[in-house]
Amino acid sequence: MRRLAASLVATLLLGAAPQARPVALERLLAEAPEKTLDAYGLFVDAGARSPNGGVTPYGLNTPLFSDYAEKLRFVFLPPGKAATYTAAGALVFPVGTTLVKTFAYPADFRRPGENVRFIETRLLIRKADGWSAAAYVWNDAQTVATLKRAGTRLAVSFIDAKGETRAVDYAVPNVNQCKECHAVAGEISPLGPKARNLNGVFAYASGAENQLAHWSRAGLLTGAPKPSAAPRTTVWDNVAEPLADRANAYLDANCAHCHNAQGMASNSGLFLDVEETRPAARGIGKRPVAAGRGSGGLEVSIAPGDPAASILLHRMKSTEPGVMMPELSRSLVHEEGVALIAEYIASLPR
Repeated sequence: MRRLAASLVATLLLGAAPQARPVALERLLAEAPEKTLDAYGLFVDAGARSPNGGVTPYGLNTPLFSDYAEKLRFVFLPPGKAATYTAAGALVFPVGTTLVKTFAYPADFRRPGENVRFIETRLLIRKADGWSAAAYVWNDAQTVATLKRAGTRLAVSFIDAKGETRAVDYAVPNVNQCKECHAVAGEISPLGPKARNLNGVFAYASGAENQLAHWSRAGLLTGAPKPSAAPRTTVWDNVAEPLADRANAYLDANCAHCHNAQGMASNSGLFLDVEETRPAARGIGKRPVAAGRGSGGLEVSIAPGDPAASILLHRMKSTEPGVMMPELSRSLVHEEGVALIAEYIASLPR
């Protein structure tokens, strides 16, 4: 899926228009969000296909699964400002930084660059008092994205990579749900743009290049070592990489935004970020703190060698509210993710 997203970005940005007017930094930093996405000037066209000057596309080695939506990511840094490298956690971004993420579906995933429908564009803006989130929903004509504070649900259909028609009850989050997923020690924080998740090659208009190297060379990042000396998140669907590393990367992206020592699920004692190395904290042989119906009558989060006896996999395979995990961002089962985690659990010695 990461390779498909990169292809989609490259296709949509082909022939991008030149900068028309500067990004409206003062509007990004205003207390109240604008009613429409185009007011910020992050893109030079109404359909947000061509980023403005100073708006840089990027990708993640392993992203969160969101009902098979493709995601186009961009970062805007105020002129003369740069992010600061840190080996753990998200990069340290200056005030005015804006992270842009558009969720999109090709009509047919076998032809990812054709008939692409934008669903919503989310902004995460670094203001003087912290990060602020806003979601903008695209109209059917794909000409205007309008602020949606209360969230909404949208019917989406597409043909998947196997040629099968899929239907999605797509959920645009409300403001409080944004806060839940992006909470780190009680404060909203970026999740994806960690050095280890950016430490991979991206197909820029100027040519493919490692993102840490590109950001450093372009003055977007300071203090970063050479990519070979920086941590790196494994690409979850690259079968050439070790199974355990791929599984850990997947759980990190899909679970660890809550299941970490500073996250919303810290009281569970189940920590699935890749920095966690204690087997029990990672769920191996771990009994849940509170065994409710979400456990499916099973006893441990991960039963080594036995996927069917593992609560974690049971919840990944569910779409029932109160049972399914993650709780937000999906209405479908991620079949490929389930297969990966099942294979990983089966590989663990009993």
